[in-house]
Amino acid sequence: MEKFKEVFEKLTDVQKILVVVIAAILLYGVSTGVSYTIFGGLKSGGAGTFNLTTALPGPSTTMEEDVNDPKTETCPLNGELKSKKAKDAWEKRRPLAVMIENHIEARPQSGLTAADVVYEAVAEGGITRFLAIFYCNLSDVQIGPVRSARTYYLDWLGEYNNPLYAHVGGANTPGPADALSQIIKYQIDDLNQFSIGFPTFWRDYQRLTHSVATEHTMYSTTQKLWDVGAKRGWVATSSAGIAWNEGFTSWKFKDDEKSSSASKAGETTKAISVNFWESQSDYKVEWNWDPATNTYKRRHAGVDHTDFDNKKQISPKNVVVQFEREANANDGYPGNVHLLYTTTGMGKALFFMNGNAVAGKWIKPDRLTRTKYVDGSGKEIAFNKGQIWIETVPEGSKVTY
Repeated sequence: MEKFKEVFEKLTDVQKILVVVIAAILLYGVSTGVSYTIFGGLKSGGAGTFNLTTALPGPSTTMEEDVNDPKTETCPLNGELKSKKAKDAWEKRRPLAVMIENHIEARPQSGLTAADVVYEAVAEGGITRFLAIFYCNLSDVQIGPVRSARTYYLDWLGEYNNPLYAHVGGANTPGPADALSQIIKYQIDDLNQFSIGFPTFWRDYQRLTHSVATEHTMYSTTQKLWDVGAKRGWVATSSAGIAWNEGFTSWKFKDDEKSSSASKAGETTKAISVNFWESQSDYKVEWNWDPATNTYKRRHAGVDHTDFDNKKQISPKNVVVQFEREANANDGYPGNVHLLYTTTGMGKALFFMNGNAVAGKWIKPDRLTRTKYVDGSGKEIAFNKGQIWIETVPEGSKVTY
């Protein structure tokens, strides 16, 4: 090294520059070779894109429900009939709530078809976000892209007796929209990615075979998140011996029925259009009733909204549209984009089942009380057994059916 230094010092300035350039070229060649070796599992998927041939940390698929198993057990979240094997699994855990985003670059998402209940509301700027509640699905499900927490989702979360809550950070500006402070205040069993990391959470930049911004790339699986919860002691029964569902109120459920006359069950309707913000047509939702399956097929911005992993179109048995007062948080955050919704009290609601539309109300006295849904006469709504999708729209929003 000393001899090289001595020779280098005798070189002219031009010669020194040439030596540095040549060394840089050689170093680049070595690093390129190493990168090729490490990432040899990547193959070209077209101009400017790459596909992973080596597996990312996805679902373990260690548990699968046999389609031939008798469906005798009722899921307490949405009434869907499941097998005894599925019930044995869910009784060892508590519900898992995950924030899943709906930015255009996030579509199609993973895991939404496997959720028992899904809440949808605007996160900011007219862009909606989902709170997906998982509990009764036996198989391990990949979920994402996972995104940040918002205060009003915590109010819906409170109805499930402190479920696990998975998200990536959240609004934290001091004020009424400070979700991260509220998570601590409410003593929520928190699965914030900031405190967990890889391999429970991971980023997949090439999932959609084209580049997207970093914030649209975070994923996990239901089993990985339940495993972390279990390690922290957050299982079906607390250390004090109290079951998570002690005092939990299930909604009412019923078997499917054929479309009834308007005089009997509301207005007969086959197509629903829900617009959260008039200025954001990319987040307008269409639900089309399929009488063959008695489900509502979801379309988004004019295209079928599918699950990335199983390629199935999102098709809940029940669609609820509840109207709530929307306001800006005025917390000093740039652009005043943080929102608030009046999640407690009561307000108008629409219920879509069996090809019918029924007008009624939502009633939620406080943050922890289960929302009660009633028809125009005050009778509690009984949902069809299956996935329930709840849209929260600002009061005055346009809903056609």
